[in-house]
Amino acid sequence: MKKLLATLALGLSLGLGVFGTASVATAQTAPAAVTAPAAEAKPADAAAAPAAPAAAAPAAAEAAPVPVPNKADTGWMMLSTILVILMVIPGLALFYGGLVRSKNMLSVLMQVVVTFSMITVLWFIYGYSLAFTEGNAFIGGFDRLFMKGIWDNVAGTFANAATFSKGVYIPEISFAAFQATFAGITCALIVGAFAERIKFSAVLAFMVLWFTFSYLPVAHMVWFWMGPDAYASKEVVDEMTSKAGLLWQWGALDFAGGTVVHINAAVAGLVGAFMVGKRVGYGRESMAPHSLTLTMVGASLLWVGWFGFNAGSALEANGFAALAFINTLIATAGAVLAWCVGEALMRGKASMLGAASGAVAGLVAITPAAGNVGLGGALIIGFIGGFACLWGVNGLKKMLGADDSLDVFGVHGVGGIVGALLTGVFNSPALGGPSAVGDWVTVAMVTPDAYSIAAQVWTQAKAVLLTIVWSGVVSVVAFKIVDLTIGLRVTEEEEREGLDISSHGESAYHG
Repeated sequence: MKKLLATLALGLSLGLGVFGTASVATAQTAPAAVTAPAAEAKPADAAAAPAAPAAAAPAAAEAAPVPVPNKADTGWMMLSTILVILMVIPGLALFYGGLVRSKNMLSVLMQVVVTFSMITVLWFIYGYSLAFTEGNAFIGGFDRLFMKGIWDNVAGTFANAATFSKGVYIPEISFAAFQATFAGITCALIVGAFAERIKFSAVLAFMVLWFTFSYLPVAHMVWFWMGPDAYASKEVVDEMTSKAGLLWQWGALDFAGGTVVHINAAVAGLVGAFMVGKRVGYGRESMAPHSLTLTMVGASLLWVGWFGFNAGSALEANGFAALAFINTLIATAGAVLAWCVGEALMRGKASMLGAASGAVAGLVAITPAAGNVGLGGALIIGFIGGFACLWGVNGLKKMLGADDSLDVFGVHGVGGIVGALLTGVFNSPALGGPSAVGDWVTVAMVTPDAYSIAAQVWTQAKAVLLTIVWSGVVSVVAFKIVDLTIGLRVTEEEEREGLDISSHGESAYHG
């Protein structure tokens, strides 16, 4: 326990100090710049609210009245936050728990719940500030360290955060809470890759390091920008864009986390699967899921919660939220069918595990595209995502040779990459997409003849590659640090006994 506490303290101090040289935004009396899922540049009027991250409202003149947040949008954001929590606890926890052997059920539940809780605390200490305040192209500053400034003493009210529509705001605390759940579920996803053989203390120590050096920079690069109201005239467009995250500047589209959440976490999981090593008896002993019933319950809760994950990323209760909502429904249904068809062709039978996995595959694939494509595009992305992830957990997994216990890379990595690339295709107005790239000053949408699918797909591919490299490098270093200080793996005796008893002194089932 002393080693665990010492490691966590070391990770926290490193997290707070590593970016100390980052440029810090000038103190503002109004909210600091913040953003939400979707690195895209598109118009921000109420009728066509873009599906891209938004930032806090620029500081207003002293005499100007403080904007009043929209109550419907604020309510929708709080509901969406609750839905994302439902995705993690109990959704992801039960989905993962059912997939492991009964002797490791509680260990997986613990890793998911405690990881989510720890990351939530770190988010409000320094994570939110480093992800969603102005700094440089790679990381934010310390304007919101310990959430300072969230209460506006001058105005006597809470600070506001911008949405994607000019002049429309929500309380910044609602945006911060929503984004906290994204950080938490991203880290919790990783544990499925090395389940059943890693030390509990090693999981937590790794998460501190990875969250600080991979999740926060990638989130900033993809989702941070100055907000629609900052684009007051054509003369300031270049200046405002230069203050955004690197991938936002490139024009990469990510509505709700294809790169930030899924690819980012999947790469970390794959690295962990290699560095922790294979489970004792892997390939020789049966390691079948102990409860497909619980896995199905978890998958169902993930599907329900994902509506908040995707539709909430619009930051407003408007048409783009509705588009993300229905796309989440149709793409997931398509992926379930695709996986079942693929399984039937491969093995002669479709399985319940396959249907549940197909649902998650569709949810992952549509995440970056949810508010960026039309219904037809969403259905195609779902079908392709289902087939691609089926290959990911079978063919690709064998090619890689890693013991990715719960197929984190096969589903979240493959699905995230497919979704990110196809977002560039089906965002095209010629294919029914809303054409997310627009002019924030004149609010002019991109016309079909002006949209280049090839150019946008190339931008998406660059974003995917950068995320893979960034997360991969950080993960290797973080796992190595943990291995040298705490050690990554339990003993063979403890692994055979099961982590429920050896790590936590309790058992999920009796008798």
